[in-house]
Amino acid sequence: MSTVSTDTHSAAHGEHAHTSSFLKNYVFSLDHKIIGLQFLFSTLIWFFVGGMLALGIRWQLAFPWRPMPILGNLLATAEGGQIPPETYTMLVTMHATVMIFFVIIPILAGAFGNFLIPLMIGADDMAVPILNMASYWVMWPAFIAMGTSFFVEGGASQGGWTAYPPFALTQGDGQFLWLIGLTLVGISSMMGSVNYMTTIIQMRAPGMTMFRLPMTIWGMFITAILQAFALPVLTAAGFMQLMDLKMGTGFFIPEGWTTNNNPMASGGGQPLLWQHLFWFYSHPAVYIMILPAMGMVSDILSTFSRKPLFGYKPMVYSISGIAGLGFIVWGHHMFVSGMNPMLGMTFMVSTMMIALPSAIKTFNWLGTMWGGKIQYTTPMLFAISFVSMFIIGGLSGIFMAATPIDIFIHDTYYIVAHFHYVLFSGTAMAVFGGIYYWFPKMFGRMMNETWGKVHFTLTFVLLNCVFFPMHILGMTGFPRRLADPYHYETFRNLIPLNQFMSYCAFALVGVQIIFALNFFGSMFFGPRAGRNPWKSNGLEWQAPSPPGHGNFDFQPIIYRGPYEYGSPEVDEDYYPQTQPPPEADDETSKDE
Repeated sequence: MSTVSTDTHSAAHGEHAHTSSFLKNYVFSLDHKIIGLQFLFSTLIWFFVGGMLALGIRWQLAFPWRPMPILGNLLATAEGGQIPPETYTMLVTMHATVMIFFVIIPILAGAFGNFLIPLMIGADDMAVPILNMASYWVMWPAFIAMGTSFFVEGGASQGGWTAYPPFALTQGDGQFLWLIGLTLVGISSMMGSVNYMTTIIQMRAPGMTMFRLPMTIWGMFITAILQAFALPVLTAAGFMQLMDLKMGTGFFIPEGWTTNNNPMASGGGQPLLWQHLFWFYSHPAVYIMILPAMGMVSDILSTFSRKPLFGYKPMVYSISGIAGLGFIVWGHHMFVSGMNPMLGMTFMVSTMMIALPSAIKTFNWLGTMWGGKIQYTTPMLFAISFVSMFIIGGLSGIFMAATPIDIFIHDTYYIVAHFHYVLFSGTAMAVFGGIYYWFPKMFGRMMNETWGKVHFTLTFVLLNCVFFPMHILGMTGFPRRLADPYHYETFRNLIPLNQFMSYCAFALVGVQIIFALNFFGSMFFGPRAGRNPWKSNGLEWQAPSPPGHGNFDFQPIIYRGPYEYGSPEVDEDYYPQTQPPPEADDETSKDE
């Protein structure tokens, strides 16, 4: 491979600002890679918190009103040590809030987006490093607000992660802190989205046209656009609910209602207005939580199939189509709200249309693997798992798009099954695959493949044992969010199935210890990786591992797209984006 080195880039790469303080280098850092790792470690901690909250939910459903060991001692306030109903509602609310707003969104956009975007487009950093640093540190007041809400009088929010008024407005300080945290997360994401769009548009390396960008960058770019247009709506709605809660306004308080905190609240507002504002953001947020994962999976599948990505441009157009349609389908979350049937028909048809670009992506992934020399590495196993789980989650979503069916299953465990197949069985598997894939670039060492495959196998089996039976529960009408569905005689025969799911859920959380040991152990004891251990074409793999300040020790010049595997122009089965074509090498040797 031929690359052009320059004294300027070597010097820039070598000046990894170790002359300044530890705080400036690793705490209040302006380096996009350090900021990405800060997001990664923070979200992994919250991933543990969210998992513990999920175990509280599963315990109550498997062993209703039986005291829960360890966690139950912290949560139980009722006589006999049982988890009271209001605490169960808090568990449901905070589990969803933590996993969505503190794990999935920031780990994709914050951790992977920060670390990968400049490396994959040939930039030395983000367009506005100070704004990038601020986007992380604005998350800390959100972490503190949400964390301390567990310890205030009345406990954390019990209003559901959707915070529907008027019920959410009857909550105490826990709801206030929840809204503060949610608003700050939104501000952080808006800072990041502006930075990402500017960086991708303005700072690409010479030769890096838009249609030479890897799919990971396309996923991040479209996600940044979604965040920039949708987040201001949710942030404004959060401020409005805060004012309803504490200042006596009446945006969402219906006539005749008062809140616990503000007996003087005026009322006369519209609770459905909150639903429209919330879902106008939160349905695009579903794609904020999966489009980057789709891009990452595309890169992993192509690398380990040793084949070009099948249908590159249709993949780009399908991501754009998913994002566009995602803005006009929010009403399908409100089919049970008394919506006009004609309006419901509009949302139903537009929702079903999202299946088309999603199907394009699925068949392109299958086409990429078809006939390839597949290498079953740990990242590849997680990527293939993402495709299969996304298909299950997507197919179950088609049922919910139909208004008559959704009215029946809306508040059942069928919705929980669909949501978890898309987000945990789908997006979380892509996140695991991305960590195993880019770990060598982040830390310069390899994770253990054997333990990685053990982690994958156990996670894959157990997550299906936890989430697939939820479809069965949903079809019986088993309600979600209720602390004691067994109050109804109809559901008492479902206790054994819930117990099986709960045992598997506890095992699933336990299996993540394998990942944690592999992750942290490999940071210090894993074998050295080198620049390109996967023999990938992507630009990030041409930088040192881990990259220093300035990322590249040469000026990257891009000659082709990132998926030129098996090219007849070179002897190897990979053809890095920075490698000049053979004709250019010949001309250079003649000049010399």
